Amino acid sequence: MPINAVTLVGRAGRDPDVKYFESGTVVCNLTLAVDRRRRNSEEPDWFSLEIWGKTAEIAANYVRKGSLVGITGSLKFDYWQDRSTGAERSKPVIRVDRLELLGPKRENGDSTSDEY
Repeated sequence: MPINAVTLVGRAGRDPDVKYFESGTVVCNLTLAVDRRRRNSEEPDWFSLEIWGKTAEIAANYVRKGSLVGITGSLKFDYWQDRSTGAERSKPVIRVDRLELLGPKRENGDSTSDEY
């Protein structure tokens, strides 16, 4: 029984990068910093996120650098050939299925947990 599930809570490392296609499809890419306690380091683990469709539009409108979010999704790998060296390259990417906005609301300071 194969299982490919990822659940993370962290802060957006940058504002979302949103692309709209002629077909009407939307994709949003961003990075997520997740704190991990280590003996001698306070450095976060960084994850690349890929979000599609309506959830991508929500991320584009409400997520900003530093926003606290929770995600669930699946792990995939992007593969390409390096243009300068010709070497095969790859990078892990989390394809987000669900996005939760966990930070405070901007206007009244109430906390929120909106799922998309």
